[in-house]
Amino acid sequence: YIKYGSFIPLSESDVLEHLKQNGNPDITSSGLDIKAEMARYMAALASAPVAGFMVTNNKHTLSLEDLGTLEDQNWLNDQIINMYGELIMEATEHKVHFFNSFFYKQLVAKGYDGVKRWTKKVDLFSKWLLLIPIHLEIHWSLVTVTMATKTISYYDSQGIVFRHTTDNIMKYLQSEAREKKQAAFQKGWKITIIKVVGYFTSLYVSFLCQYCRCLSVKQPLRFCQDDMPHIRKRIYKELCDCRLND
Repeated sequence: YIKYGSFIPLSESDVLEHLKQNGNPDITSSGLDIKAEMARYMAALASAPVAGFMVTNNKHTLSLEDLGTLEDQNWLNDQIINMYGELIMEATEHKVHFFNSFFYKQLVAKGYDGVKRWTKKVDLFSKWLLLIPIHLEIHWSLVTVTMATKTISYYDSQGIVFRHTTDNIMKYLQSEAREKKQAAFQKGWKITIIKVVGYFTSLYVSFLCQYCRCLSVKQPLRFCQDDMPHIRKRIYKELCDCRLND
């Protein structure tokens, strides 16, 4: 990682382009089997000492296997999502709060009492933005809460409106306001539905991470599916570096 900045294997096209620029431009006549070479590299990587490589930040730990979910079009796992959320909070000096990806499922299963302790040391009402990933089977969506305007926004890629989802979040915020004695936040909430570009499926949950990143630092949402390979590599490096890059 120190030498190359990433453990993500290069694609075959990347290797070919590099060889053409630094060697024989007619690489196809050399008889070199790029796919076989890359397969051997992957096998060696899996058995090498680097397989024990770990990234630790705060209470989050990522293995090389976790990081490998960012390769190609693999399904990202919860460890990736939650550590990336931690980096977002740190980058915004904790003016943004990112809820663990298991939060909403716990809220639905056990109600407010089941998640009350999750914010024991967090004052949600001092934040400017809350980011709440919602996982419904293989479909992901994103709920954001802008505290200044008491606006709950629902971001979904399929145009599916799960009104009970936003209602659950509103009831949670009202309960949290009562618990923390924040009378101003016990009523007056508004809900908006926003259809987003890109698919928030488990396969393309990198879209979810990118939306969270852009919204948290007030960057425009100008990216598409073609940008995902670059975004995945950037997320990979940010996780290894334990910080968001400019």
